[in-house]
Amino acid sequence: MRDSIHKYFQVGTIQWMSHPKRDVLESIRTIAKDDFFDALEVCKFADDATRAQAKDILEQSHLKVCYGAQPRLLGPKLNPNDIDEAGRKAAEATLIEAVDEAEYLGAKGIAFLAGKWEEATKDQAYAQLLKTTRAVCDYAAKKGMIVELEVFDFDMDKAALIGPAPYAAQFAADMRTTHNNFGLMVDLSHFPTTYETSQFVVRTLRPYITHFHIGNAVVVQGCEAYGDQHPRFGYPNSANDVPELLDFFRVLKEEGFFNAQAPYVLSFEVKPWKDEDEDLILANTKRVINRAWALLED
Repeated sequence: MRDSIHKYFQVGTIQWMSHPKRDVLESIRTIAKDDFFDALEVCKFADDATRAQAKDILEQSHLKVCYGAQPRLLGPKLNPNDIDEAGRKAAEATLIEAVDEAEYLGAKGIAFLAGKWEEATKDQAYAQLLKTTRAVCDYAAKKGMIVELEVFDFDMDKAALIGPAPYAAQFAADMRTTHNNFGLMVDLSHFPTTYETSQFVVRTLRPYITHFHIGNAVVVQGCEAYGDQHPRFGYPNSANDVPELLDFFRVLKEEGFFNAQAPYVLSFEVKPWKDEDEDLILANTKRVINRAWALLED
């Protein structure tokens, strides 16, 4: 492409993935100083003072702020589709808190994921997830904010209720009958874990996608970093590298997601494996993006 990727997407990264070992404020400051990034995704802060300092940095940076509520659920193992109502309400409560924190930081919405499920109670879990998501969307709508559900694997690692893509489309369609501030977040690193292709996922979910992640996965059982671990591009035995990212960009272009007037956020979800260097892994991801974008035809 002759045009810059930044014309069509707000390129971002996920703070807690890019710098898992770094002080959060140092991490935010480092990313904010790098003009490759147009957006930054943050999560729950440990205390009010740190949150206030982060807000100050983000306000100065001109970065688009996004908020990931996934760690709020994964850490304490809260389940927004818990068939136990007390458990579901606990998940709903932390997502409501996430909306408030996101608003304070300047984000226009939150993203989360479905919880684990059991085959015998799948339909009940689906109804519980609708209940939670509608409640959070109701609350977010009062603030002019959106709520995005990230599509995960269903049987490999996270084993979340939503996806695969056709099931995610069903859920999104049900949500859109009542809430226009709901959308789906899709992640290239999850496509191999749901045994799907970029073309299939993007075409299936086309009306509902509001946010993109890119990354990698190892889906060969017995290999290191197997599952939803988001290793660097080019990791041994992994599924995604320049060709797969190029294919993803082609599909997005064909499906009309190149929008210079209102660009979608497209963030890295890549993390260093074990003792890998955080800055090297960020540079790796930039190089892969730059190469795939350069190979994309106008």
